Parts: sequence; C-alpha cells; structure tokens
Amino acid sequence: MKHLLRTLNQTIIQCRLCPRLVAYRESVSPRTSFKDETYWRKPIPGFGDPKAWLLLVGLAPAAHGGNRTGRIFTGDESGRFLFHNLYEVGFANQPNSDHRDDGLELTGCYITAMVKCAPPQNKPLPQECRNCSQYLNSELKLLPHLKAVIALGKYAFDAFKIQAKQRGANVSGMKFTHGARYELPGLPTLYGCYHPSPQNTYTGIFTNDMFQELLETVKQQSTQSLH
Repeated sequence: MKHLLRTLNQTIIQCRLCPRLVAYRESVSPRTSFKDETYWRKPIPGFGDPKAWLLLVGLAPAAHGGNRTGRIFTGDESGRFLFHNLYEVGFANQPNSDHRDDGLELTGCYITAMVKCAPPQNKPLPQECRNCSQYLNSELKLLPHLKAVIALGKYAFDAFKIQAKQRGANVSGMKFTHGARYELPGLPTLYGCYHPSPQNTYTGIFTNDMFQELLETVKQQSTQSLH
C-alpha cells in the first residue's frame, strides 16, 4: 500500500480541479517573517504512517502553513499544538513540525485534510469539497489498518459523514461535538474533536489536556480491535 499512497500523493500534488483554489494558493503573498522562503503553492498530500490505525482529518491547509511548507499542519500555530500533543501521547517522534525535512515521523497515525489546497478565508466552497472528496475516499481505501478517525472540527466531521453516507451508513443522528463517538459499519470509528486553531487553543476552548485525554481514550477504545 505504501507505493500506492505515494502514487496518490503525487496525483494530489498535480491537481488543478478547482480554479479558485489554484489561483489563491499560487497568489498568496508571503508574510514578512517568511519573505525569504519559497512557498509550496500546490495541493498538500496526506502525511504519516502507511500502517496507521488512526487518521486525523482537518479542513484544509493554511495559507502560510501547509501552503508554505508543503506538509499538512506544518509551520503554523495549529500544527504546533497538534504535534506537541501527538508527541506527548506517542504518535510522533518529536514535538515540532516546522518544515518538510525536519525529521518528523509518525507511528500509528496518518494526517490529511478534506480539502488539499488552501482556500480563501479558510472557507472552501461546496463544489470544491466535492471535487476533493475523491482523494479522502482513496486515502481511506489505501489505509487498510484504520480503526479510528478523529475529525478536527465540524467541517472535517461533516466531510467524513459524507464518506459514511456513500457507504450506506445512516448519518441522520450524527452531530459534531468534541468527544462524540460514532460506530460506522465498514468504516473506522469516528470521533469529533475541536480544531486546533489559535481561535480555540489561545482562548482555552481547546487545551493540551483535552486533546491528550481524547487521544488516550481513542487508543484505549481501539485496543481491543487492534488485537
């Protein structure tokens, strides 16, 4: 599966399905602090362990995060929060995610986004989400060991609901809340989680303890199905 994931990621990087997203990602003006850097400006593929049992799904890359560095949740405040806690719970070999070649490795975990390109105002359009859903669908197929999915925020949660509905699951009663847990026939268990955005983490809505507690809960609840 590893080589198939690599092929998929190359396909994602070359995608130009959404003219608005292509135009935006390629035109973002570098911040002063990054003025000497060459921005990635392409779609961002998933990243992590091909044998992962846990999938984390975010909304989309940040204009000055993944769109700059070329790796999901890398080089911004959301990524700093995310990887610090993945490290604390044992999924990452280091607590920082600064650039593509910083040595970060994940064990048992894979991270992706529902939309692979940075969208204006962090708001992809419905058609853009539909265009990109094929890639999330492929990732799910190419990560056969998945037992759990943590949706980082309501947008990601709703995107995964679409995947579940397409596979025949009844999603009518599924509502996003932090810590929500839903068993889905033929799919990994879905968990809701606050997005690690500064809007949530700087205000105390989402704390390190809350995220680590959720990660530990998911590990415990998935243990039985892993053996």
